[in-house]
Amino acid sequence: MLRILSVVPKFAVTALISLAIVNLLFGVILRYFVGAITDWLDLDPVPFTWVEEVGELSLAWLTLIGAAIGIASRSHFSLSVFVHRLPESAQLWIHRFNHALIAGVGLLVAWYGFKLCLLNRTLATPGLEINLAWLYASSVVGGVLIAIYGLAMMLSPLPQGELQH
Repeated sequence: MLRILSVVPKFAVTALISLAIVNLLFGVILRYFVGAITDWLDLDPVPFTWVEEVGELSLAWLTLIGAAIGIASRSHFSLSVFVHRLPESAQLWIHRFNHALIAGVGLLVAWYGFKLCLLNRTLATPGLEINLAWLYASSVVGGVLIAIYGLAMMLSPLPQGELQH
């Protein structure tokens, strides 16, 4: 189960990055080329408000799922000034405490994201009319993934690269 939880988010982030790049390309084409052509031909402009909405949604999902992947791959920021001088058992407990804090923050993000989903479930985006709960659901999914990965890292032993004497 944990293996699936580590592979699916990576595929989702890859798809979201691709979507964001294609969306940005469409936005540039619509704004600068199609806009200039419709102005030159004196035609009605092509609406492209949806580009901003797709970009906002993909960026929100990409950021929160990407943060969870960073936890799972141990690429989050850490500063080892004092901890590496402590005994191995103390390093392990500090490692566990740090990841418990990360899991707690993930649960907090998920909880408040859920409350925002409930609060905004009757609202929609102006261009595509997508329910705004989908935007805030990114924090629920990302927060839960951060909590799961934080707990998994908390229960795992210290990696050999982090263990120093």
